[in-house]
Amino acid sequence: MSRTVQVTVDCHDPVKLARFWAEALGYIIPGPPGVRLGDDQDPFAAWKEFIANLGIELGSENMRAAIEDPDQVGPRVFFQTVPEPKTVKNRLHLDVRAAPGLDGDERMAALEAESLRLTELGATRLRRVDPDPPLERGFIVMADPEDNEFCLD
Repeated sequence: MSRTVQVTVDCHDPVKLARFWAEALGYIIPGPPGVRLGDDQDPFAAWKEFIANLGIELGSENMRAAIEDPDQVGPRVFFQTVPEPKTVKNRLHLDVRAAPGLDGDERMAALEAESLRLTELGATRLRRVDPDPPLERGFIVMADPEDNEFCLD
């Protein structure tokens, strides 16, 4: 039997990273259980109110956030606050499939366009690896707003 996975990211600002990754992946930020959000309603404001109504005081050290694939195909991504800073390269990273089915110049143009979009959202471009057939199709290495590396593939 197969299992689903949730990807968990340790970070300093779960809300900031959840907003970035929701935009990057086309995911949604779910609201609290039983709360129906309007199109213009901030899900984090709804969570804050929901938690306050439970009588729970939540400090910044306990902040968490999640994003979900609206089509329920991709994994849920969970962001949790940790006190320690990121000190080394990720041992695990995400490959964001930004140019499926494309090759050569068309592929790299699609990756460049996505790199620009994500940079405008707060990502940092680290380097580009050009195609080198037959083994390398080309990709762009990026970092999210907290310097977690990921690839546009």
